[in-house]
Amino acid sequence: MVVELVAAGLAACAVYGMLGARVVQQFERGVIFRLGRLREGVRGPGFTMIIPGVDRLRKVNLQIVTMPVPGQDGITRDNVTVKVDAVVYFKVVNAADAIINVEDYRFAVSQMAQTSLRSIIGKSDLDDLLSNREKLNQGLELMIDSPAIGWGVQIDRVEIKDVSLPETMKRSMARQAEADRERRARVINADAELQASKKLAEAAGVMSEQPAALQLRLLQTVVAVAAEKNSTLVLPFPVELLRFLERAHPGPPAPPAAPPAAPRAAAPEEPPAVEPEADRPELEG
Repeated sequence: MVVELVAAGLAACAVYGMLGARVVQQFERGVIFRLGRLREGVRGPGFTMIIPGVDRLRKVNLQIVTMPVPGQDGITRDNVTVKVDAVVYFKVVNAADAIINVEDYRFAVSQMAQTSLRSIIGKSDLDDLLSNREKLNQGLELMIDSPAIGWGVQIDRVEIKDVSLPETMKRSMARQAEADRERRARVINADAELQASKKLAEAAGVMSEQPAALQLRLLQTVVAVAAEKNSTLVLPFPVELLRFLERAHPGPPAPPAAPPAAPRAAAPEEPPAVEPEADRPELEG
C-alpha cells in the first residue's frame, strides 16, 4: 500500500512537473503572471518552471521585426498628389512594457507608422521626397520612436521605399529634365565657341606677324582635305597673292585726256514781236 502511495505521489509530481515545465528560446524573454499579477523579473532563455493553474507565461520575441507600411496617399506642401510606402525595422527592448502597456505592440507600431508617414508627406515638398530621403527617414523615425518608447519598443530604422507620381506629373518632370539638359548643352556649346574664338584670335595675331605661317597653314589644310580621298579639291587662293601679282605686272597705260572744248559764241537775241493795230482790242469808254 505504501509503495503504491509513493508511486502515485511520484507520478503526480512528474505530471505536475511536466505541466509546469517551460522552455524559453535564446531570442525570447518570458513574463510571468501569477493570479493576474506581474511577477518581478523576466525569465531568460533556457528551462524554467511555473506553477500550473496559478502562473501564466507570456513569451516575447526580441528579434528585429521588419514591417512594411502600406502605401499612403497624400498631398505634398507644393500641392502634388503622391503615394508613398515605407518599411519599419523595430525590436522589443522591454518585454514587460510590451505586454502591459499596449495590447498589441505590432499593430500599434503599424498604425503609428502610417499616420506619421502621412504627416511627413504633408510637411514635405516633392523634391524632398525624391532627393532628400535621408532627412525624411530620420524625421519619420523620430516621430514613430517617441510613443514607442513607452511600449517597450525601439525603432531601429525607417526607410521610404517608393514614391508614386501621377502620369501627368511624370511627363512634366520629363519635359523639365529635357529642357534643363538642352539648356546645359547650349551653355557648354557657347562656352566652347567663346574659347575657340579666343584661340583663333590669338592664332590670327601670330600669323599676321609671320606671313609664311599662313601659307603653311594653307598647305596643311590642303593635305588634310586630300587625305579624305575626295574627288574634288577646293584650293583657296589668297588675296595677298593677287595683290602681289598686281604690283609685279602693272596694267596698260591710260589714254591721254581730250583737250578742253572752245567756248561757243552766244546767239543774238531776237527783238520782241509787235502785234498789228488791227489785232489790238479796242478799249470801251
